Amino acid sequence: MKLFVHHLNGGSKIKKHYLFNMKKKPNIIGVVYSTDPNFKPTLEQEEEPITLTPSQQKLKIRLETKHRAGKAVTSIEGFIGTQSDKEILVKTLKNHCGTGGSAKDGEMIVQGDQREKILQWLLKNGYAQARKI
Repeated sequence: MKLFVHHLNGGSKIKKHYLFNMKKKPNIIGVVYSTDPNFKPTLEQEEEPITLTPSQQKLKIRLETKHRAGKAVTSIEGFIGTQSDKEILVKTLKNHCGTGGSAKDGEMIVQGDQREKILQWLLKNGYAQARKI
């Protein structure tokens, strides 16, 4: 948590604190103290990222085994877009590969070593800048 002091015209002070990394909650600007009688608190709104077209996406496909009890998962990184679009893409890839997976916390994973299948599907469906790492 960070604390900032802002000085307004007329010598009134506002102390604000910023809360970051709150799961499933927007960034909130909370007023700790204000001497300005006309001050009205506001919420800081995050804009949802716009989903790029498939030809603009620079996806990286890699195999990971860290922190997964030795089990391999295929990780897809670099997707720029909304959370719902990520979930739709992962669901389609899971159906294509016949495995499980998820799209949580900005991470898209498909169970098992599916790098070739995923790369071929992405290239076939317009993700021309996709590559294996």
